[in-house]
Amino acid sequence: MKVAEVLHMNGGIGDTSYSNNSLLQRKVILVTKPITDRAITSLYTSLNNPKTISIADLGCSSGPNTFLAVSNLVKAVDSARKKLQRRQSPEFQIYLNDLPTNDFNTIFKSLLPKHEEGFRREIGEGCGLCFFNGVPGSFYGRLFPSNTLHFVHSSSSLHWLSQVPKGIEENKGNICMATASPPSVIMLYYDQFEQDFSTFLKCRSIELVKNGRMVLTMLGRQSEGPFCHIWELLALALNDMVAEGFVEEDKLNSFNVPLYIPSLAETKFLVEKDGSFTIDYLEASQIHWTEYNNDGYNVIGRCMRAVAEPMLVSHFGEGIIDEVFRRYEKMIAHSMSTSPDYSQLIIVTVSVIKM
Repeated sequence: MKVAEVLHMNGGIGDTSYSNNSLLQRKVILVTKPITDRAITSLYTSLNNPKTISIADLGCSSGPNTFLAVSNLVKAVDSARKKLQRRQSPEFQIYLNDLPTNDFNTIFKSLLPKHEEGFRREIGEGCGLCFFNGVPGSFYGRLFPSNTLHFVHSSSSLHWLSQVPKGIEENKGNICMATASPPSVIMLYYDQFEQDFSTFLKCRSIELVKNGRMVLTMLGRQSEGPFCHIWELLALALNDMVAEGFVEEDKLNSFNVPLYIPSLAETKFLVEKDGSFTIDYLEASQIHWTEYNNDGYNVIGRCMRAVAEPMLVSHFGEGIIDEVFRRYEKMIAHSMSTSPDYSQLIIVTVSVIKM
C-alpha cells in the first residue's frame, strides 16, 4: 500500500463523502475546544501586539470541520484581544495541510466570495483578515520554513502512520494492531509510530517560533491493551466475507491499515524524549456513540466508510464495498446493544509549548 496515494478521506459532497460523514471528528474538535482556546489565548497574550499570527492545521481533510477548527482558533484570539483592550487585530496566515490526494478543491470552493462572507460573519466584526494557503505534503517531513509558525493544530490525524510497518505478515485475519495480533506485530506497529511521531515533533520544533504552541488530538487508548474496537469490527466483516467466498483469504491477509492507537503514557514518553517541548496539558477523553441515539451505528458506519473506503477499494476493488459496510453496520449495532464499553471512543490530547 502506497500510503501517500490511498490515505485520504472520500472527497466531494456526496452521500458517502467525508464532508457529509464526519460527525465524530467534529465532536472531537468540539470536545477539545477548551484546550485549543486556552493554548492559543495564552500564546496571543504572550505576544507583544503581533501584526500577524501564523496557524497550521495539519491533516485538515475537507468539509466543514476544516473551517470549524480554524474559526474556533481565530475567534479565541479575537476574544482575548478584546479582553486585553488591544485596538488592532492581528491578521492570520492560515495553512491547511494534508496529503496531496486530499480533496483540496472542495476546501477552496468553500472560500468562494459568498461562502467567505459567511466565514467572516462567523468570526465576527473587527477581526483581522484571514489568508488561506493549501500545503500538500506529509507532516512526517518539513512543510514550513524555520521559525515561522506560531500555532500548530492537528485533530484526528496523527494516529495515521507514514507506512504500514514492515514484517507484519503474521497479522493474519487482522487489518491493524488488534486484540488477536501477535506481540511481535504490535511491537512493529509501535516502532513505526515512535519513528513517525518523533519525526513529526522534530520537524515542528524547527518550524515553530520560540514559545509557539501546538495542540494534537488523536485516536487513543487509556490502557496498555491494543484495542480499537471499531477497526476490529471491520476486520470481522471482512473475515465473514472470506468465509463465504466473497473475498480471497490471501487478499485479506495481505491487507493492513497504517494506524497506531497510542496511550497517554506513550504520548508523554515520546514528547519528553524529543526534548523540544514542555507539556502544558495531557488527557484522555471519551466520546460516546450513544449520543447519536438509535442512529449511532449508522453514524459510525458512514464515518468509517468515508475514512476507509479509498484504502479498501485500492486493495479489494469496488465490488465488495457496499456489502462490507452493510455487514459492518450490523456488527456495530450488535456491539452497542451488548456492551457499553464498545459504545465509546478514546481520544488523546496533548498541548505543548516549544522551549
